[in-house]
Amino acid sequence: MTSLTPAMRQYVEVKSRHPDCIVLFRMGDFYEIFFEDAVTASEILEITLTSRNKGKEDSIPLCGFPYHALSTYIPKLIEKGLKVAICEQIEDPKLAKGVVKREVIRIVTPGLVVDAENLHAKENNFLAAVNPLGSSIGLAFLDISTGEFLVSDFQDPQFFEAEMAVLEFREILLPEDLRRSGFSRFFSGREPVCRLDEMPGEYFDQDEAWRRLSSAVPENILERSGLKGHPAVVGAAGAILRYVEETQKNTLQHIRRLQWYSTKDYLLLDETAKRNLELFRTIQDNRTSGSLFSILDETMTAMGGRRLRWWLNYPLVDPEKIRERLAAVAEIRENHLFRENLRRTLSGIYDMERLAGRISLGVANARDLIALKNSLSSLPGLKSLLADKTSPLLERIFLGIDELPDLHDLLERAICDSPPLTLREGGLIKDGYDEERDRLSSMMRDGRRWIAALEEKERKRTGIASLKVGFNNVFGYYIEISKANAANAPEEYVRKQTLVNAERYINQELKEYETAVLNAESRCREREYDLFSAVRDTAAADIPGIQETASWLASLDALASLAEVADKYGYCCPSVDREDRIEIDVGRHPVVERMPLKDGFVPNDLVLDTELNRFLVITGPNMAGKSTYIRQVALIVLMAQMGSFVPASRARIGVVDRIFTRIGAADSLIRGQSTFMVEMNEVAQILRNATRRSLVILDEVGRGTSTFDGLSIAWAVAEYLHDQKSIGARTLFATHYHQLTELAVAGTGFRNFNIAVKEWGDRIIFLRKIVPGGTNRSYGIQVARIAGVPDEVISRAREILDNLEIGEMDEVGMPKIARSRKKKVRNPGQLNLFMSEKERVVEELSALNLSSLAPLDALDLLRSWQERLKEN
Repeated sequence: MTSLTPAMRQYVEVKSRHPDCIVLFRMGDFYEIFFEDAVTASEILEITLTSRNKGKEDSIPLCGFPYHALSTYIPKLIEKGLKVAICEQIEDPKLAKGVVKREVIRIVTPGLVVDAENLHAKENNFLAAVNPLGSSIGLAFLDISTGEFLVSDFQDPQFFEAEMAVLEFREILLPEDLRRSGFSRFFSGREPVCRLDEMPGEYFDQDEAWRRLSSAVPENILERSGLKGHPAVVGAAGAILRYVEETQKNTLQHIRRLQWYSTKDYLLLDETAKRNLELFRTIQDNRTSGSLFSILDETMTAMGGRRLRWWLNYPLVDPEKIRERLAAVAEIRENHLFRENLRRTLSGIYDMERLAGRISLGVANARDLIALKNSLSSLPGLKSLLADKTSPLLERIFLGIDELPDLHDLLERAICDSPPLTLREGGLIKDGYDEERDRLSSMMRDGRRWIAALEEKERKRTGIASLKVGFNNVFGYYIEISKANAANAPEEYVRKQTLVNAERYINQELKEYETAVLNAESRCREREYDLFSAVRDTAAADIPGIQETASWLASLDALASLAEVADKYGYCCPSVDREDRIEIDVGRHPVVERMPLKDGFVPNDLVLDTELNRFLVITGPNMAGKSTYIRQVALIVLMAQMGSFVPASRARIGVVDRIFTRIGAADSLIRGQSTFMVEMNEVAQILRNATRRSLVILDEVGRGTSTFDGLSIAWAVAEYLHDQKSIGARTLFATHYHQLTELAVAGTGFRNFNIAVKEWGDRIIFLRKIVPGGTNRSYGIQVARIAGVPDEVISRAREILDNLEIGEMDEVGMPKIARSRKKKVRNPGQLNLFMSEKERVVEELSALNLSSLAPLDALDLLRSWQERLKEN
């Protein structure tokens, strides 16, 4: 430390207080980074690593970038899960005595990003805190950019695990040693996408947490929340508030809307279901284009996009609330002119939620306030559009929107319409708003005329026509005379600077004016900054009203988006109730139908309930459309429960509590799991958590192992899901195991359907139509031919298939998979009505191939024959 310069000692002190941060140390027009931070940052930011005292023993690694490029470089550090401490100069270097004072003004972490350019406009950026306490798991999460603050209490670790996967937090605060406890599995594999911070236990202290909550959240909201009965949640919420105060260096006025979030209010979708249904990203290339959200998102504002994303993530289960949304969508859809005007008006509204956050954080600039003013300007027209609407939700939106006229008037009077980005260079405040600012501004404007008059006067007085009066930042105002005329300079001129071709002077008159003008400029800039700060503080007092209005506008924009999509693509309004029946007429897949298909999309129907139609076994060839069909059913149900119209001619949806999916196959290399292990884990999750009110879609269960193992598992899984005593859930089961069509004779709720094809010689044509009945063919060889597999391979495959199919049935003509069931199953083969049972047994025995019969199969046959002979 003793060999360091005063500035470097200052840096080391700052770094010691923020050891877990990359410290950006402001030095003039640059942010400098030193020591190990510099090594790390230079690699991530791809900037040159150099050093102070280069070539000496005490050299210090160094890198840096211009201060105005801060918004370019911070995101790169945050994306790597790092925390960044911004250390600014807090005094004017010209006035500093010794080293300039510096302080960390803000810490940016992955969960605490506020700059609009570093955020996804239509996605929340959540910081979470987790607090296990007794049998409860408290969860709190905050988007600091919008002020959205949600809490929940979990009693079931499985529900908690599912939610942790779904919510995609950017940063999670954990009590010390939690990751070394049994909870570690919930957080494995999250870094570096999600930063995990272990905090001291005092952050979760109940008394301290309640004090912070009482200070941040209005008393009436806090009382209604019922948090006092949930200590685990109180601790999590308090930890977030303390972390935010410490990193942002102030108490934030926009974190006031505490919202209790309960999984029982929503249709739950785990991470697997979200991925398989491609709600937000495609499976194949992880792109947003081609997802369901990309089809439904016609929102005009960023906050509307975030609201629509939340609705898609969390569809409702209360039919009354669903019907309320549907009624609003219907009213917007039915009036084309109203919808067009509504969307046009919404397009002029900026992200008021994040503007409120920036105002509260004290980082809003003048352009942010102009964006807020322009947004408020749109509200009277928007309210007039809503004035005669009759659906209950639109009526509530109309009443909930506050035009905030006083704030609008203040911004209109105070802030220039086209202000600069910076706040210290002037140009922020309108003429007429403040007398002192106007006086100083007038002095600056008059000064230009005064300079021109002085220049003309001195030219005439001295007789030097080339004389001119100028200014630069280093020497201030000056009178410039060329070298050729320097001898004619008046005696009262004092030389100020010598150039190659000219001399620069100053006289008493110019010196006095320089002092006055320069003081006026600096004082005017300071006055404007103070006035702007006061206006921003006044706007901050209106943050609750801004947030409330922004929330209603977000819902209105989401509703208008759903109405626009419904009209554009010909969706119908679903009927939603608490019954267990799902009926869909002429249903389509909302994403696939938008793709350029050669023969167009072929729609299909569905009837599904918890009685006679609770388990649909769907067979058919590859590429025929089984996966598309079962996915489209799940998506139609999900869309209906989020309050959207659906791609069908008619739909009746009996609400479901959860949607489970098992589709496709993929290794999980990080967790050391094979394709089949991933499949079985997903199946196990479904069997443990599905209820009678769930919707389960399964595709090719059991295909990741040997044929007999896979077929056995698929059969057993189907029985477990079908049987009322175990689950009895509404299920769509797509499979190539055509032996599973025999389930229809084993249970009352099984129904067979297949995707129709037309055979043309040894070729097939996919009709894409689902029809009743099963199929005993998968047409895999025909599909291989379509894919271009060589003809000799196709021919040999046919030969092998013929040999295998000969042994597919057992000696009595029964599917071997069904033979182990205790219930007697009627032989579906051709019967000789004139043979006695004893004669049939003898005939079967004589036809038996003992060399191919396994011992257990022989015992099963003997038991079967014995029972049949006893009965006769």
